[in-house]
Amino acid sequence: MLTVLLASLVAVALLMVATALLARRMGRVVIVDATWGFGFVLVALVCALVGDAGVRWLLLVMVGLWGLRLGRHTLQRLLATDEEDPRYAELLDGKPYSFAVTRVFLTQGLAMWFVSLPVQVAAVTETRWTWLVVVGVVVWAVGLVFETVGDAQLSAYRARPRESRPQVMDQGLWRYTRHPNYFGDACVWWGVWTVGLGGGLVGLATVLSPVVMTYFLVFATGARLLEKTMMKRAGYPEYAARTSMFVPLPPRKVAVS
Repeated sequence: MLTVLLASLVAVALLMVATALLARRMGRVVIVDATWGFGFVLVALVCALVGDAGVRWLLLVMVGLWGLRLGRHTLQRLLATDEEDPRYAELLDGKPYSFAVTRVFLTQGLAMWFVSLPVQVAAVTETRWTWLVVVGVVVWAVGLVFETVGDAQLSAYRARPRESRPQVMDQGLWRYTRHPNYFGDACVWWGVWTVGLGGGLVGLATVLSPVVMTYFLVFATGARLLEKTMMKRAGYPEYAARTSMFVPLPPRKVAVS
């Protein structure tokens, strides 16, 4: 297990160093967002090559499908503009690049390694409870559908002329949750953790990994941060009043004054 943990840590470190150098050359720290998805795929690949448990190949497929889709989607969105993301522009305003290295690249690298611990531990743990593996795959599949469909629906909405589309995206999955893609991300990693839990109680020790990922998605760098900007847009406060922020729920009835 120590070999897998160290190999994964080295892989993440090298990837983040390369990302920091690329970001410096491009003048855009936001490129790290694309590395996020691809980085998990790299960790899963390292675990598959170094580990010895059969389930590591299943996890490589699961993380691979999720991470490659997310990385490709994010990269396409980032390359559509040459401007820095407002979040990073505000964070790094007037600060030396070394601040970005520690606050962004180092932090995200450590977070990536920590969140992927269920994959690392499962790579060296033989499966004992197959039914948990099945449950995990189902939860992962639900998450992947939510994330993929949610992103596709949002892209279709943005492609429509402004004059012919609603003020906010409130159709499809977005009718039931304001962030179906973030909810999908959380399900994916709870599913991955459940697959690893099939190896026994050692998997239970990694429960903080999906907890941390969910925290990021809801409170730290995900939904809550985005909401600060979205609440300033016309129609969004009304949409927020009737729509669940994270977990999909039927729209609430809002009294009209």
